Amino acid sequence: SESSFLLGNAQIVDWPVVYSNDGFCKLSGYHRADVMQKSSTCSFMYGELTDKKTIEKVRQTFDNYESNCFEILLYKKNRTPVWFYMQIAPIRNEHEKVVLFLCTFKDITLFKQPIEDDSTKGWTKFARLTRALTNSRSVLQQLTPMNKAEVVHKHSRLAEVLQLGSDILPQYKQEAPKTPPHIILHYCAFKTTWDWVILILTFYTAIMVPYNVSFKTKQNNIAWLVLDSVVDVIFLVDIVLNFHTTFVGPGGEVISDPKLIRMNYLKTWFVIDLLSCLPYDIINAFENVDEGISSLFSSLKVVRLLRLGRVARKLDHYLEYGAAVLVLLVCVFGLAAHWLACIWYSIGDYEVIDELTNTIKTDSWLYQLALSIGTPYRYNTTGSGQWEGGPSKDSLYISSLYFTMTSLTTIGFGNIAPTTDGEKIFSVAMMMVGSLLYATIFGNVTTIFQQMYANTNRYHEMLNNVRDFLKLYQVPKGLSERVMDYIVSTWSMSKGIDTEKVLSICPKDMRADICVHLNRKVFNEHPAFRLASDGCLRALAVEFQTIHCAPGDLIYHAGESVDALCFVVSGSLEVIQDDEVVAILGKGDVFGDIFWKETSLAHACANVRALTYCDLHIIKREALLKVLDFYTAFANSFSRNLTLTCNLRKRV
Repeated sequence: SESSFLLGNAQIVDWPVVYSNDGFCKLSGYHRADVMQKSSTCSFMYGELTDKKTIEKVRQTFDNYESNCFEILLYKKNRTPVWFYMQIAPIRNEHEKVVLFLCTFKDITLFKQPIEDDSTKGWTKFARLTRALTNSRSVLQQLTPMNKAEVVHKHSRLAEVLQLGSDILPQYKQEAPKTPPHIILHYCAFKTTWDWVILILTFYTAIMVPYNVSFKTKQNNIAWLVLDSVVDVIFLVDIVLNFHTTFVGPGGEVISDPKLIRMNYLKTWFVIDLLSCLPYDIINAFENVDEGISSLFSSLKVVRLLRLGRVARKLDHYLEYGAAVLVLLVCVFGLAAHWLACIWYSIGDYEVIDELTNTIKTDSWLYQLALSIGTPYRYNTTGSGQWEGGPSKDSLYISSLYFTMTSLTTIGFGNIAPTTDGEKIFSVAMMMVGSLLYATIFGNVTTIFQQMYANTNRYHEMLNNVRDFLKLYQVPKGLSERVMDYIVSTWSMSKGIDTEKVLSICPKDMRADICVHLNRKVFNEHPAFRLASDGCLRALAVEFQTIHCAPGDLIYHAGESVDALCFVVSGSLEVIQDDEVVAILGKGDVFGDIFWKETSLAHACANVRALTYCDLHIIKREALLKVLDFYTAFANSFSRNLTLTCNLRKRV
C-alpha cells in the first residue's frame, strides 16, 4: 500500500510541515496546501476524543528530538475520527544536528474499534474483531511488507501498457469508416503484417527467379519444391485479399465499396499478380516436359519481379529514416549484383560452345574456370554427342557474382575477364550502370552518416562555444560548472530540439493542439482547469512555457518580483526563508502568487531552489490575466479551485 508521511522542520517553532506526500493527503482528506506550515504534531487533526496524555507524549518527543511511536485518535478533514499508528523519527545532518522530523502514519481503526452493524449484534468483541480483520485486507497489507507475488503482479501491468488502447490509437483509426464485414481496412494491423510477409517473399522471389531462369534448374528437391509451392499459394491468397481490401481514392477518401475495390484491382495489379502466382516450378519439375515449353515457363517467372513495383510504392514511408535507407541501399546493391551475375553467366553459357562447328571456345572465361578448378569440359563422354562436364552450378554462380561485384565496385582484379563480343558489350553496359549505382549508393551513405551525426556535431559545437565564453569572461568555477551542468542536462531532455522553432512552423490551430498536449499533465492533474472549455484550454496552453532546472538552480530569489505561476511536473524544490527550509515542493505543487486577487506585483519572500532535476510549466502574470479577463466564467472557477502550495507573497 501507499506510504503516508510528513516532513517537519526541526529548526522552527512548532515544527511546521514542509512536505506531505500524496498518501497522507489521501488518508487525512487534506490538500497538501492545507497541511503546509501546520504543526508536524498534527494538532490541526486533534478533536474532543483525542487522548490528552498521548498529545503530551507526542509533544515531548518533538521537544526532546527522540524517536517514538504512538496509537492516537485523529480527525480527518470531514471530522471523521480515525485511529493512527504514528511513528516519529528525527533526521540529522552531517553535523549530527536534527534538521527534520519524519512522521509516518498507518490506519489501524479496525484493530482499535471494529464497526458494529446489524449483522454483528450479539457477537463477542473478539468475534467482531476477527470479522473486521478478515473483511479488510487493506489493513493487513499496510502492516506487512509487500511479498514477491504482489511485486510480480504490479510489473505485469506492463502488458496492459503495451496494448494499443483507444487512448493511444490515432483518432482517425478510432473513427474508422463503416465497412462491410468481409472488407479489410488497408491500415489495420493484420494487413500491415500481411504486407510485410509479401514483401519478404517478393525479395525471395527476386533472388530465386533470376537464378532458376539463368541456370535452368529443375526443382526436383522436394523441400525447395514445397517451399516454392507455399510461396505460390501465399501469392494466390494475396490476390483474394486484395479483392477485399480498401484503398485510398484520388480525393484522399477511403473506398470501401466492394464493387469499386474489385474494379480498381482488376485495372491495376490483378494481371501481374495472377501471372506471378502460377505454379511454374511444379510444371517445370516434370521430366517429360518439352525443353522449349520448360524454358518458356522459366522465362514467365520473371514476371514476378514486377511485384517489386508494389514494394517501391511503399518505400517513401521509410525514406525519412537513415538506418532504413542504408539497409535499403545495401540490399539494392546486392540485388543488382545478383541479377547481373545471372545475366553474365547466361551470356557465357550461350557463347562458350559454337553451335555451327560444335567446338568449345578455349578463351571463354567458363573454359578457363573449368581448367583452373580441375573440372574441364569433355565431348561426348556418355555418347550424347554434346559437351559435358565443367564447373558445378555453385562454382559458376560464385564466380559470376565475384566478377560483377569487382566490376560494380570498380576494383576489377582481371582473373575473370570478358573475351567474346557479347561479354564485352555487357561488361561496358555493366560498368556504366555500376558507376552510377556506386556513386548513388555511396554518395547517399555519406549523406546518411552526416545526418546521423548532425545532432552530435551541433551538441559539441555548442559546448565548445559555451566553454570559450566562460573562459573569455573568466566566469567563476562554481558558476561555470552550473552552466555546463544545465546545458548538458537540458540537451539530454530536449535532444537538441528547438520547441519554439517547431511550433512556429505549424499553423495557429495545430500549434494550439500541440501546446495542449505538451501541458496535458498540468491540465489533467489540477482541478482548477476541469471546467475550462476547449477554447480556454487552447488559449492557456499557447501561453505556457516549459523550463528545465538543474540541482542548485534558483527559480526565485528573495526580493524578486513574482511575475509567473509555476506548476511542478517533476522533480523536487525547496523554499528557503531566513536560511530555514519552510517547504519542500514536488510533483503536482503550485507556487507563485494569486495574481487574479492582487493588484500589484509581489516581492518574493523566500528563495526557491531546485533539489533535483525539475520540469516546471510556467505562465506569466500578464498572459494569465489576459485569458482570465476574456473567459470570465472560467476565471471564477479557477480562483476558487486553484490552491497554491506556496504563496511567495506571504511570509511564514
